[in-house]
Amino acid sequence: MKYVIVGTSHAGFEAVQTLLKADTNAEIVVFEAGSTASFLSCGIQSYLEDISKSLDELHYANEASYKEQGVDIRMNTSVIAINPDTKEITTRNANGEEATESYDKLLLSPGGVPGTIPNVDDQHENIFYLRGRDWADKVKKRMASAKKAVVVGAGYIGIEVATAYAQAGIDVTVVDFVDSILPTYLDSEFTNLLTKHMEDKGMKIKTGEGVKEFKVNENNEVTAVVTDKGTYEADTVVISVGVRPNTKWLENTLALDSRGFVEVNDHMETSVKDVYAAGDATAIPFAPTNDKAYIALATNARRQGVIMARHASGDTEAKIGRVNGTSGLAVFDYKFATTGIKDANAKSYQGNVKSVYKEDLIRPSFMHDEEKVLMKLHYDADNGRILGAQLMSTYDILQAINAVSVAIEAEWTVDQLAQADFFFQPEFNRPWNFLNVLAQEAQGQPYGADTMIF
Repeated sequence: MKYVIVGTSHAGFEAVQTLLKADTNAEIVVFEAGSTASFLSCGIQSYLEDISKSLDELHYANEASYKEQGVDIRMNTSVIAINPDTKEITTRNANGEEATESYDKLLLSPGGVPGTIPNVDDQHENIFYLRGRDWADKVKKRMASAKKAVVVGAGYIGIEVATAYAQAGIDVTVVDFVDSILPTYLDSEFTNLLTKHMEDKGMKIKTGEGVKEFKVNENNEVTAVVTDKGTYEADTVVISVGVRPNTKWLENTLALDSRGFVEVNDHMETSVKDVYAAGDATAIPFAPTNDKAYIALATNARRQGVIMARHASGDTEAKIGRVNGTSGLAVFDYKFATTGIKDANAKSYQGNVKSVYKEDLIRPSFMHDEEKVLMKLHYDADNGRILGAQLMSTYDILQAINAVSVAIEAEWTVDQLAQADFFFQPEFNRPWNFLNVLAQEAQGQPYGADTMIF
């Protein structure tokens, strides 16, 4: 069987590794549009903060390692068309030369391309995006000379870059047209605190402001970012306003939805026989609503990559599971994690959503620390089903979000979580784990958790 894989990021890499195990006689041909393979954009913050010393560390694999596995990898080669009738793809290399390649099974991992600011000219010398290795290298090198940076976009990537730049002593302003930072990840109880924390660290947070234009000098360099509410000086601009699917080249071949994402079934099959797709260019089943959702996470892409490879190699039962969009991040002293439903997407749930917010000590008072956890639970007010949670603390409690994610997938209720079995050791937690306490708060029955001597 000849498998052709397009793209080597999370889904593409996972597909290759799965095929090598599932089909020992597989002929695997991989096409990578860039000059390096399998780069982890999610590791860029560690590079900007000098935790990772080289971009070479941020790769699942490289050209040499693929070849050592017996994979025929073609670098600097884009796939520009698919002919389902002949089961061939058309490719174009860096020299502009076109060729065709046949396939038995075609596995697509086209990924995404950086979003842009509508109706604003961004073709200036000191404007940077953050997608892929080349941009990571440029953004890192810019840190040495940057004095005033404006980061446009207050999602994960924007906040990561802003934090790294601020820690390097750069004057940073974050601008976003929505009313809060991290709007699709956290509710206002958390974002209000994080915003103040970032401002206390010297950053300027300007949410609810849309970028209208860039002021430039005679060298085509941005000198200021102009929004509908203010003007902010800048010698460096980093734009991180989301990602759109890299599917323009597929629109006449595969069924795409209204936003340009490839339509796939639970086996990751597209509308064309023997053609699969996975990763950021596809949607994935969202457990709280049982509908498809667009959740661009490495974890989701890798799961999808496994499923499309298993199904393509003959495992007809291979099927993608439901996810909750579970993720986390550190912003200076705070660490937070989120999963499932939150205020921003509560209307997508067909039911009566209720939420409860709670702050609690992590350890007993005799441990003589004041570490707190801030937490919020969303649940169905009619049947108690757990729908989502958010956790934040200066202490690293983020792994606890995985327990909530499993509870959502298992369709647990607040009653079950309130009595769930968690270990107790004073060095780490209290007799009632904070997840128990959060669920008990939703019940309105705190079991004495707030009245114990310690």
